[in-house]
Amino acid sequence: MNSKRVLSIQSHVVHGYVGNKSATFPLQILGFEVDCINSVQFSNHTGYKIFKGQILNDNDLEDLYDALEKNDLIQKYSHLLTGYIGSVTFLKKIIEIIKKMKSKNPNLLYVCDPVMGDNGKMYVPKDLLPIYRDEVIPLADIVTPNQYEMELLCDKKILNIKDVWEHVNWFHERNVNTVVLSSADFGNFDEILSFLSSKSNNIKSTIKISKQGNGISFTGTGDLFAALYLAYSFENPNIIDAFEKTINTLQVVIQKTLESMPNEVKSGKRNIQPQDKELKIIQCKREIECPKGSIKAETLMK
Repeated sequence: MNSKRVLSIQSHVVHGYVGNKSATFPLQILGFEVDCINSVQFSNHTGYKIFKGQILNDNDLEDLYDALEKNDLIQKYSHLLTGYIGSVTFLKKIIEIIKKMKSKNPNLLYVCDPVMGDNGKMYVPKDLLPIYRDEVIPLADIVTPNQYEMELLCDKKILNIKDVWEHVNWFHERNVNTVVLSSADFGNFDEILSFLSSKSNNIKSTIKISKQGNGISFTGTGDLFAALYLAYSFENPNIIDAFEKTINTLQVVIQKTLESMPNEVKSGKRNIQPQDKELKIIQCKREIECPKGSIKAETLMK
């Protein structure tokens, strides 16, 4: 088996960086073969004034998987990564695929980024939530929700750090080994927090992250976060190191994206447009390969 090969099922855009476009390049330069199935193919992400494209249905997904299986390719994957899924039937088909892949390869690691919404707003059908909660999450080895997605899954608001650890335990009780909360905001103007919990290592850790860009919201950071953590944590016995590398690299990408914005945006002469905020992932190749940074995790328990 190729020890570093990912089957990534999530969205794709022709222009910009979300979904598979956000995840593939970092995984590749960190040594992973990446095979992509695009749940949707859009011209650009949906934050633009216009987007057009195609949506893959469950029968299309079944055809693709069936050919991979009949060509004896399924057992070659070290990881399955899922991100944006837009329909109930597609998500149900993914559940079938996860079970088939794990039966063929018990060592397969399933990384679930439960992409459902952010900033208090769902952008997938509400019918997907109970399927994620009851059927998908118990199959995952690693989950990387944001704060809103964690609240949706656990059906409870997160108001403080104590709430975070209670929510994390909800995942562990469903046999998820590693929970990485990509970001949590408790109203501090200057910083957000990220959390890591590993059941097998009995480790809980947190990182304080300085806010950049005066509250600018970037699209594709969650997809990049999941890919980076997958890569940095694989065959790395030090999961705290993987956590720190993920956060530091993501912060560099955001910083470089801010620096690359047009001067008229920086000076306030015109409002920020979606194209101004597209992540500068390619320009951060060196930093992704050799992550550095001063952001350190605080380990709470061993």
